[in-house]
Amino acid sequence: MKRLLATLIVLFAVGCSGPNSPAATPQATTEPTPAASQPRLVALGDSLTEGLGVEPDMAYPAQLERRLQEAGLNWKVVNAGLSGETSSGLRSRLDWVLKTKPDAVILVTGANDGLRGVDPAVTEANLDAIVTQLKSQNIKVLLGGMKAPPNFGEDYAGKFEGVYQRVADKHSVPLVPFFLEGVARVPELNQDDGKHPTAEGYTKVVDLIFPQVKSLLGV
Repeated sequence: MKRLLATLIVLFAVGCSGPNSPAATPQATTEPTPAASQPRLVALGDSLTEGLGVEPDMAYPAQLERRLQEAGLNWKVVNAGLSGETSSGLRSRLDWVLKTKPDAVILVTGANDGLRGVDPAVTEANLDAIVTQLKSQNIKVLLGGMKAPPNFGEDYAGKFEGVYQRVADKHSVPLVPFFLEGVARVPELNQDDGKHPTAEGYTKVVDLIFPQVKSLLGV
């Protein structure tokens, strides 16, 4: 009888925590380590960070954690990506994300702003506020740039892409000019939607950013 009661309690607890529960975001890429002193690198972003369409262990944060471990760097990488999110959405949930107590952050947001034609000034204001808050807590930041789709014209694309360099310059944070460099528009590195990388595409992303990540972490 006691075993049955315990089972019912567990099932009830599981049933009460759904994907929209705040506790579900962000999620660690692997099982938490018991070592409280293990430094934490949080990957902030949208579906490109979350890894939409690939297994969780093949999203770029999980692959990056393995690459760091292979290099002898004992960092925990937390996947705080949320599919469909704009820079405004990320700004609004930043306080919750910061409860993970990051030592460093990779900030990659704005792709959905570009897809929706959001005013680049809005994207810039959001990125500025996010980086300002991170730096106020002495959190190291690596900013990942995005490009706008061509359907809004060259003028919009130029203004949008310039946002990332201006924010990086203002706050003196390192910048990956285009986070999907060498991956975007390469069919074999993207899923059928042409927007989200495959597992191999995410490997290329990690290849691209790894030198700057090591520099960010001071190694």
